[in-house]
Amino acid sequence: MMEELRQLSVEDLHSKEQDLRQEIFHLKYQLAMNQLEDTASVKKKRKEIARIKTVLREKSAQSSV
Repeated sequence: MMEELRQLSVEDLHSKEQDLRQEIFHLKYQLAMNQLEDTASVKKKRKEIARIKTVLREKSAQSSV
């Protein structure tokens, strides 16, 4: 997973992060309405966002060196 993220461009990573945030928004709504069966999916999406932010930070550190 991390290797796939490292191969993406910065713009792609930002886009993917925004998409995941939208998904989390919809999942939280479904969770509140008791329509969500996989309640761990919100946590999984948040962890994926954290991975993306990690890769973005790595890329910014590389460019500043």
